[in-house]
Amino acid sequence: MNARCSTRAYSDEPITSDERQTILHTAMRAPTGGNMMLYSIIEIEDQAMKDRLAIDCDDQPFIAEAPWVLVFVADFQKWMDLFGHSNVGDLERCAHRDTPGPGDLLLACSDALIAAQNAVIAAESLGIGSCYIGDILEMGEEISRLLDLPPFTLPIAMLCFGRAKSQRAPAGRQEKYVVMRDRYHRLTSDELRDVSDALQREYAPHGLAPGVANYPQAIYKRKFASAFMAEMNRSAQWWIDRWSAKTP
Repeated sequence: MNARCSTRAYSDEPITSDERQTILHTAMRAPTGGNMMLYSIIEIEDQAMKDRLAIDCDDQPFIAEAPWVLVFVADFQKWMDLFGHSNVGDLERCAHRDTPGPGDLLLACSDALIAAQNAVIAAESLGIGSCYIGDILEMGEEISRLLDLPPFTLPIAMLCFGRAKSQRAPAGRQEKYVVMRDRYHRLTSDELRDVSDALQREYAPHGLAPGVANYPQAIYKRKFASAFMAEMNRSAQWWIDRWSAKTP
């Protein structure tokens, strides 16, 4: 786990069927709310689909080159279908409802992400690298059509797997002030300066965005205020509205 880093360049060595099965089995051994496994996993094998995802997910060509691609879908649709198949309307003294709510969505996202991380660590133990693609949330209308996703689903993460073409050291982590005791602690000005200086020392040598003076500014410009994040927020709202049946 300490050695793991995002892998975006892959060797020619394939991932075997046994390795794939091991990774999928380990993913499905992840903790899950009420043992409901509120997720589905879509293997992307069609090269044309990988090519399309590479474009739709913020133009990242390595997605199309990845030996193995999995999409982890927060999925309550299968339970809604199971409820209908099981005639839950016949139950007495039961608070009936027709659609899953925001709590169901958050639980399904948690289930899917925990399973995805199990897959990441299992792959790492086999010498197989991985990279999370959060941009699968973008282009909601297009992605839902491409993957044929029904209403009560949301693609919370995509993972690219492959053996690294070359090894590199994992990026550091800013651990100070992350763990709090009993209550949330909002950082003081001195503590914020301490964090900013530490981030600057760790990441500035790797290059900052043009026209910025420090690392928090670089993150603001490159991530928070970026065009891709505007699209992700638009699409995230579309996914949520779709789940809530506010859109057709």
